[in-house]
Amino acid sequence: MTKVITYGTYDLLHQGHINLLRRAKALGDYLIVGVTNDTFDRDRGKLNVRNNVLERVEAVRATGLADQIVIEDYVGQKIDDIQRYGVDIFAIGSDWQGKFDYLNEFCKVVYLPRTEGISSTMLRESSQQEVRLGIIGYGRVGQRFPAEANVVSGVSLTGFYDINPDITLPEGLRRYESAEELIADVDAVYISTPHLTHYLYIRQALQAGRHVLCETPMVLQKDQALELYRMAEEKGLVLMEANKTAHCPAFNHLMVMIKSGLIGEVVDIEASLSKLWDDNLSLREFDPLQAGGSMYELGSYPLLPILKLAGINYQGIRFFSRMQNGVDMYTKGVIRYDRTVCSFKVGLGVKTEGNLVISGTKGYAYVPAPWWKTDYFEFRYENQNDNKKFFYKWDGAGLRYEIQEFTSCIVNHRFSSARLRRRESICMAEIMQRFLDRNDVVEI
Repeated sequence: MTKVITYGTYDLLHQGHINLLRRAKALGDYLIVGVTNDTFDRDRGKLNVRNNVLERVEAVRATGLADQIVIEDYVGQKIDDIQRYGVDIFAIGSDWQGKFDYLNEFCKVVYLPRTEGISSTMLRESSQQEVRLGIIGYGRVGQRFPAEANVVSGVSLTGFYDINPDITLPEGLRRYESAEELIADVDAVYISTPHLTHYLYIRQALQAGRHVLCETPMVLQKDQALELYRMAEEKGLVLMEANKTAHCPAFNHLMVMIKSGLIGEVVDIEASLSKLWDDNLSLREFDPLQAGGSMYELGSYPLLPILKLAGINYQGIRFFSRMQNGVDMYTKGVIRYDRTVCSFKVGLGVKTEGNLVISGTKGYAYVPAPWWKTDYFEFRYENQNDNKKFFYKWDGAGLRYEIQEFTSCIVNHRFSSARLRRRESICMAEIMQRFLDRNDVVEI
């Protein structure tokens, strides 16, 4: 049997892609198609926003031409795949003529003619829906947003609104005098204001028919989360929680690999995150009237892998907090499930190792600090010869990944993202509310 392998992005799958797949298929008996994962497209200098990797995989599968589909994750994978699958022929479009001659050492390389007059780039340019987006809240996080949005195609920043009139105006962006004025002038808003203002700004934007990307934690009460997601659904709008880790490519690969059973059944999850800010207690993060404290400021990040892997149907939760001036400088949470126990630690006045450890029946996953900016992780086993290390690239401040997914959802009329599902966001709000109501909180 002759095995053929080919690779591509397959964004906005078109007749040119299908023709090339047919030509590759005709070269042998078994066709393997590698679909490039969501990543930074350095040739265009933009993040692809039209189809995410799952949509592109499904589009390739729907052609019926691929006998097997693999996801291309890293540089050098082509050689690994050729050897792993016993490939006889590597096929690629003629626009790559000569670029893959080095693979002749491992198999035969064939350059296939492309279909003239059509490409994904042409389709994107002819049908690109530009999303006009405004920023509400131009604090520490909001100030990183323009540079990150600049590398995502299909996004046009109009300006920002902030209650502080002394904030320096970014070049090329308009300063709006009110949130109402900004919301009326855009298609979508990014909200990075203090936690307790999120609900009202989100509701205001949704009522005006605007899509919303809101910084994490989105809200601190379950009922508010349910109301807002219900309103977004009724109006056909995208409402997304801006948890940058949830949209990080490496973190998503980690979740998929664990769910595929590479470390067996997950039995325990430990996640920690801390920052020492106690030298400036005047910050909002230490104001109890503004929902300051470790849990509200940092808690949604360690909750993310727990809810992604253990689920939202926990049996019980207990918090242990060290309080100072009405806010928790440190909180440890223990969440119990039927067959899993999870714990997390967050601190603004206590420093801890910020790693992520996921224990399974076959091995465990280790992500070193800062795990919430995942660019490297390991799978470790009883036999150390089986250990595996995985390296990825983390670009910029990481906001570009959530901007890309948010824009993709708007353009493709997807109202929920698998990276952080609405039910997971609602569960985060529920856990925040339990802490807010001091249910099962023990002060230490």
